[in-house]
Amino acid sequence: MEGIWIAGFVVLGTVVASFLNVCIDRLPNNQSLLSPRSHCASCHHRLTIKDLVPVFSYLCLRGHCRYCQSLISKRFFWVEIGTGALFGYLFWHYGLSIELAIASFYCCLFIILMVVDLEHQLILNKVTYPAMGVALLISVFTPDPGIVHAAIGGGIGLGLFLLVALLSRGGMGWGDVKMAALIGLVTGYPLIFVALVLAIILGGLVAVMLLLFKKKGGKEGIAYGPYLSLAAIATLLFGTEMLDWCLRVFHV
Repeated sequence: MEGIWIAGFVVLGTVVASFLNVCIDRLPNNQSLLSPRSHCASCHHRLTIKDLVPVFSYLCLRGHCRYCQSLISKRFFWVEIGTGALFGYLFWHYGLSIELAIASFYCCLFIILMVVDLEHQLILNKVTYPAMGVALLISVFTPDPGIVHAAIGGGIGLGLFLLVALLSRGGMGWGDVKMAALIGLVTGYPLIFVALVLAIILGGLVAVMLLLFKKKGGKEGIAYGPYLSLAAIATLLFGTEMLDWCLRVFHV
């Protein structure tokens, strides 16, 4: 029976991902999420139900528009696959609970922030500011992290990344500072430290690889939002275990 529920949440995740793709496409361009209806970005032909079945439409059409044969971004497919798998795991991890709903919301939020920053090098205020308010509201009614630890986490994230942004003189964007504050509100204290350290490690490893393979120059900027997003999701799911492991390793 549990397998059926997990499969159902995988399907639900792919459906939700279709909406996330709409958000990723339209929010950076200040477009409405409700209108116009979904259409091909190249020929502007309105898409029908058979064009919008998550994952399967992309595979059946082999990544091309049914009407003009232009390429469809692979991002649509990978966001649907990734979100579906993530929703299946979240149900297995939390069961049918309020924690499942909260974790699903936050994961969707960080997927949007991650992909928008990858594609546009933007961390949108229209996403981070409302999300901060929602995170604070959630912390009022839930014990983990709770309003006090959420506020402390948000302050730590804001303060540390603000200091880095000031010292780096443009090496870190203000959007990253706001996103660090959001992550602090979501994960709370002390897990904010886990999220930030993990983001630094991920970002550093990818930066080194890009430099080694000459995909980026030494003075070229690298979008940091994706690593903050991945670190936030990982901390939401495994942060307590990672923190306990670190404390054991360092005998704290």
